[in-house]
Amino acid sequence: MTVVHLRRFSYQALALVCLIPHPVSTAQTAPAHEATISAAPGTLVRWAAPGAKRCSMRARTWAALNGTCYYPIDLLERAGPATIALWGAGAKEFARISVEPYDYGTEEITLPDIPQANPSQADLKRDAADRVQLSRVWRSKEGPAQFTLPLGPPVKPLPPGKSFGVKRVYNGKIAEQAHMGSDYDAPVGSPILAVANGTVVLATDMFFEGNSVFIDHGDGLISMYFHLSELKVEAGQEVKKGQTLGREGSTGRATGPHLWFGVRWHDARINPKFLLEDPARIPSVNRAAQ
Repeated sequence: MTVVHLRRFSYQALALVCLIPHPVSTAQTAPAHEATISAAPGTLVRWAAPGAKRCSMRARTWAALNGTCYYPIDLLERAGPATIALWGAGAKEFARISVEPYDYGTEEITLPDIPQANPSQADLKRDAADRVQLSRVWRSKEGPAQFTLPLGPPVKPLPPGKSFGVKRVYNGKIAEQAHMGSDYDAPVGSPILAVANGTVVLATDMFFEGNSVFIDHGDGLISMYFHLSELKVEAGQEVKKGQTLGREGSTGRATGPHLWFGVRWHDARINPKFLLEDPARIPSVNRAAQ
């Protein structure tokens, strides 16, 4: 039996838009026209400007996507200000994202008698090897974008996603990290689909994730599909949007058949709902009055 304790949330709660001049600090004086937008960890902010070409946040820079900069905020990002920049038709512009704390809630899960419920030393060694494989995926070089927003659905029809960001308690034991993706309860055996064109960088059976597929879509976007009953692609294979990657299953640490779907963009783990819906719904930085 699974007991769920979750807070209700909405776009307004997850990414509260507060366009205000940045306050004067004792360290420096921000330009009077600089805008600030408040957002929660695990969300996404966009900034459109004429001729937008490049974007930056912290130490990373990347190309704008069709004239818009998208700034993903990692689920584990600490609260505080983050300076963002945009190179457009004119001078380089700056704004701030105020990362605000957000509690996604807690979920208690009762696992059946499976190895993932009580891993042996051999199981943990296998999982450590899985982490090494993934570290290579996260370090891959960012190529040109092979996608536009919104992404295609990972399963059809697409049910509501759930449990992103929650703290999980498995059989009374707190998981090491929050739930980094969303769960989709589609009919058993449903085809699992690539959300955009890309290259399969990993397709393998992992201890906790089960049969898994990782696709590099360029521009630093990696999509992930876990718990598949079977794999129909292999590493190095080029795939097209809507192509079948496998079928929904319950391999790995799962209480029943479902799809775990997640995205990692510019190394930030965010709620995939932002990329599956109309990008106009993503909270936007607007220029404040000059």
